[in-house]
Amino acid sequence: MFRGNHPARVDEKGRLKVPAEFKRIFDEQYGTAFFITSFDGVQAEVFPMKEWEKIEADVEKMSGPAKKRFLRIANYNGQVVEIDGQGRLLLPQHLREKAGLVGELAVIGLQNHIAVVNDQKQQQRMEGDPLTDADFETLGIPGL
Repeated sequence: MFRGNHPARVDEKGRLKVPAEFKRIFDEQYGTAFFITSFDGVQAEVFPMKEWEKIEADVEKMSGPAKKRFLRIANYNGQVVEIDGQGRLLLPQHLREKAGLVGELAVIGLQNHIAVVNDQKQQQRMEGDPLTDADFETLGIPGL
């Protein structure tokens, strides 16, 4: 399971050096193939191919306009990539530009995948849309 926030940078060629803790999970559980996409143009979602294929199987069972929108957006923004020998993933250029994935980035664990976000933009986003008491009530997680 992917959890936590790890600082990172993208090099001049657009390659993200995957934080060591996440790389270890990739190596142990997933292999070298990934699907990188964005649903909102704000962050890159990096799915190990094994996890993305589970989503594709669920989507295959669906129908209607939401399915079409999901597929259109996910695939327009998406690319299949391989992690290289140094633990780097090439982020799609149009996604880097659209989401501002340059400079200081945050790589955030989201259980079955990781998200790559511009650290400054993410901080602003969290301040503008904080987790509320109503959110905790809706989630209903014991102990929180």
